[in-house]
Amino acid sequence: MDKMLWIGMSGAKENMNAVSLRANNLANANTTGFKADLQQARSMQAFGEGLPTRVFAMTESPGQNFAAGALQTTGRNLDVAIQGQGWIAVQDENGNERYTRNGSLEIGPDGMLKNDRGQPVMGDGGPIFIPMPIDNLTIGGNGNISIRPQGAPEDAMEIVDRIKLVNPPNGNVKKTNDGLFELKDGQQALADANVRLSIGALEGSNVNAVEEMTQMIALQRQYEMNVKMMKTADENAQRAESLMRIS
Repeated sequence: MDKMLWIGMSGAKENMNAVSLRANNLANANTTGFKADLQQARSMQAFGEGLPTRVFAMTESPGQNFAAGALQTTGRNLDVAIQGQGWIAVQDENGNERYTRNGSLEIGPDGMLKNDRGQPVMGDGGPIFIPMPIDNLTIGGNGNISIRPQGAPEDAMEIVDRIKLVNPPNGNVKKTNDGLFELKDGQQALADANVRLSIGALEGSNVNAVEEMTQMIALQRQYEMNVKMMKTADENAQRAESLMRIS
C-alpha cells in the first residue's frame, strides 16, 4: 500500500506547485512584458538500498512561454516595445546585467534612464544617464537616444547613447527570482543591431487568463484525486492490519 501512498503524496505536492505557478501567472496578467511560466512533471523511480520499486512525481526544469504579448499603443515617447525577438538590457539591484521586455521607461531626478520597476537601462557603456536639463528626448527604432538640451535650437538634436538590445536564443536564457532574465552560462549577451523597437507602445503580458483559470480547476481536481488515493491507501493498510490481528 505504501506504493500507492507514495504516488498520491508526491502527485499532490506537484499539483500544489503547479497551482502556485498558475496563480502567479494570473497575478501578472497585466504586467508589462511578462512571460508566462510553464510547469511540467514526470514520473521518477526512487532509488535506495533495495530495488527501485517506488515511483514518485518530480518537477522538471520549469520554462517560460516566450510568445510575444499584444502591443498596446500609448503614444508616450518613453514607452518602447520590442518588435519580434529580442530583449532590453537592464541592471538588477545587485549590479548585474539582466534582460526584460518591459519598455515602460522614465528619467530619474539624477538623469538615469530606468524602467517603471526602477531598474537602470543599459547603454553602450553601462547605465544610461541623460544630461539634464533637456527640452526634448526621442528614442529611435534602433535604440538611439537623442536629446535637445534646454534652450537649444529646434534642430539641435544630438545622440547621447543607445539602449542595449540583445537577441540570444530563447533556449539560452532563464528567468531569475526577480522576474528578469539572464543567460544560462552567466555571461552578458552581445548587442544585436537587428533588434528593433516600436516607439509609443508597450508589450502586454502573454498570459491567457482563461487558460490559466481552466488549468487551475483541472489541477484542483487532480489534487483531490491524489488526496483520495492517499486516504484509500491508508484505509486499506488499516484493514490489512485488522485482518492480521484477527488471524
